[in-house]
Amino acid sequence: MSQSTSFGIMTAPQQVEYGDVLRVWREADEIPEIEHAWLFDHLMPIGGAPDGPIFEGWTLLSALAAQTRRLRLGLLVTSNRFRPPAMLAKIAATVDIVSGGRLDFGIGAGSRPSVPMARGEYDAHGLPYLDATQAVESLGEACTVIRRLWTEAEPFDFHGAHVDLVGAFCNPKPVQGSRLPILIGGRATSTLRVVAEHADLWNHPGEDLDDAVSGSALLDRYCGEIGRDPASITRSIHLPVSYEDPAITRDAIAKATGAGFRHVILGLPAPYPVGVAQWVADELISTSV
Repeated sequence: MSQSTSFGIMTAPQQVEYGDVLRVWREADEIPEIEHAWLFDHLMPIGGAPDGPIFEGWTLLSALAAQTRRLRLGLLVTSNRFRPPAMLAKIAATVDIVSGGRLDFGIGAGSRPSVPMARGEYDAHGLPYLDATQAVESLGEACTVIRRLWTEAEPFDFHGAHVDLVGAFCNPKPVQGSRLPILIGGRATSTLRVVAEHADLWNHPGEDLDDAVSGSALLDRYCGEIGRDPASITRSIHLPVSYEDPAITRDAIAKATGAGFRHVILGLPAPYPVGVAQWVADELISTSV
């Protein structure tokens, strides 16, 4: 794992207008210290007014990809429960092409049952809500077929416990092909086994650094069990930003990077102040490297 730290921003596309998000991403695209930018993947707000505005993640990501030139970009993280994996592979390939090869493919098992507002979006959209065991098993199969669709030159069949494909094929392929990074988000023990097998990056939601450190150690062990170098998986963490007291965020960054998390995603609360991307670079990143 590289010892250098990369910094990005996350703009949750809820309780905001499209122009607000576009403004921040365009500004960040001109600031070299900010290397990546992220949205999340929810269909109904999980914070603020439950009937407030929220944008579909992949559609918005494609629009932002077309209006930026440098930032790597992705969803933190796609819910594997929302879209069939072969369709998701096609969506991701399209966004990678639109972006000129800048996609980081973030995926996870889906919302935790402990988040009632997130749980409700499945019922509201007629989507099945798999139990935790099924969701993680399905995630592993999804990662397998998505990578195959991005790379295999001929149609193939796949018959798993949760994914069943006949004549599956993806054309055009992503610009990055087999190099398109997969970031898996999640903290459950079962999810970490999927991370060990499939991920290039692992993201922890960041609420509890002790939990993140324990998860990273467990991931090391799971990698060892399958003969994979643990250092081949970059450790990523999401940290909330405090505009009022940036010292709090700087302290969180220092602790996370000191614990080996070298891919830092700074969550920006809305509304976004004018010049917020430059503020992040000046007040948070430049003082942390």
